[in-house]
Amino acid sequence: MKMTRRAFCAGLTLAPLARPVQAQDMPLLTARAATVQLAPDGYPATPVWSYDGTIPGPVIRAAQGSRLQRRLVNTLEVPTSVHWHGIRIDNAMDGVAGLTQNAVPPGESFHYAFDLPDAGTYWYHAHTNSMEQVARGLSGALIIEEATPPDVDRDEVLMIDDWLLDPDTGLFVDDFAAPMTRSHGGQIGNLVGVNGRYDYRLPARQNERLRLRLINSANAQIFGLKLEGLTGWTVALDGMPLDTPEPVTDTLVLAPAQRMDLIVDVTAEEGETAGLLFASADDTWRVLAEVSVEGRAASVPRGAPQPLPRNPGMEVTGIDSASVLEMPLQGGAMRGVESVTFNGQRLGWQELVQKGQFWALAGQAGLGETPFTTLSRGETARIRMTNDTIFPHAMHMHGMHFRVRKADGSLGPLRDTVLVMPDETTEIAFVADNPGKWLLHCHMLGHAASGMTNWIMVT
Repeated sequence: MKMTRRAFCAGLTLAPLARPVQAQDMPLLTARAATVQLAPDGYPATPVWSYDGTIPGPVIRAAQGSRLQRRLVNTLEVPTSVHWHGIRIDNAMDGVAGLTQNAVPPGESFHYAFDLPDAGTYWYHAHTNSMEQVARGLSGALIIEEATPPDVDRDEVLMIDDWLLDPDTGLFVDDFAAPMTRSHGGQIGNLVGVNGRYDYRLPARQNERLRLRLINSANAQIFGLKLEGLTGWTVALDGMPLDTPEPVTDTLVLAPAQRMDLIVDVTAEEGETAGLLFASADDTWRVLAEVSVEGRAASVPRGAPQPLPRNPGMEVTGIDSASVLEMPLQGGAMRGVESVTFNGQRLGWQELVQKGQFWALAGQAGLGETPFTTLSRGETARIRMTNDTIFPHAMHMHGMHFRVRKADGSLGPLRDTVLVMPDETTEIAFVADNPGKWLLHCHMLGHAASGMTNWIMVT
């Protein structure tokens, strides 16, 4: 697709450091400024914040059951930290500045070291001023590999993102604190791409079988996706294997921070259109990742894939006897709130707006001194999230996974991020099996930055 200028423009108590490790033996992850050609050729390059100079950051691969070690070196001019999204991790390594660690100042470093109990597709990103730092490029894929991988020809990571750029300068449009952005749906880019490319292309052969690891690293955009020239099955969500692979027959929905593992067979003939398409704002389907078919891998396609190996501790028991905790999602433009607590004070809507706060969870804007709830280790909990706003919210829980409990009492797949639509109620159930202070927040990062953040204590 030709990219025209018109199309371009349309579109608390802190935890100590973990046990010491030898810094000289630890691989580095350097947060630094760089310049990347995000826009098409002919447009200016974009100054970004990056891990190791690339957008996205380097793909980190490790084996399930191993231990990951990285020393974050901060050469930026602002403090930062790294959250390892979706990993059931030691709390001190969770990377949440202000809750589990101090932000890493410019010129200093932090040693991250933690075990990897679960295979799957995860990612890492900045968790200090995330609204701006993730938008400027501080994110990358984290892939934990099964001891017995599935029967595929290739394993491909597709990190989906959008960028809000000034086409005349190539600079990010710096509206990260704009009330309009934060109080509405969040920052949506005017350029969409995969793995840092607006024209991402994946060569393949007919009847080749691919594992596609989809990661939505955008600040706020919900992607509607579909396959063309590919036959696929969903085999995992948010890193956790499904009991049975599900054939892809309809539009796939991927909210911010969610992941989806697909196994696909290339069914298109050589020269035909194939790839991953996304629903654009003008209600047309556009190519997100083109699969260019050249040659043939096999004369006939394979049968349905087998399920991925289960991760440990995927069961959620004791749900019927667990008490239900109510967590209304509140605020935002056109709704607001009567009053909520912010920094220990009860404030009305206009007072909140003056302080740049537009959202709340269960009557609390931002991190309070006391948690939303305190749970005993091993306790089963249910949280009922009712969306009293006119915007969708991708609610993410740190440190643990949950299952959505449906109206009939049945359970959905294990996840760490769930999309809660306006005026709808979603109930999640989980076992509080990981001690520490765990963030629960909207992953529309502008919403989190302006109030839609709370935390859970597991003792």
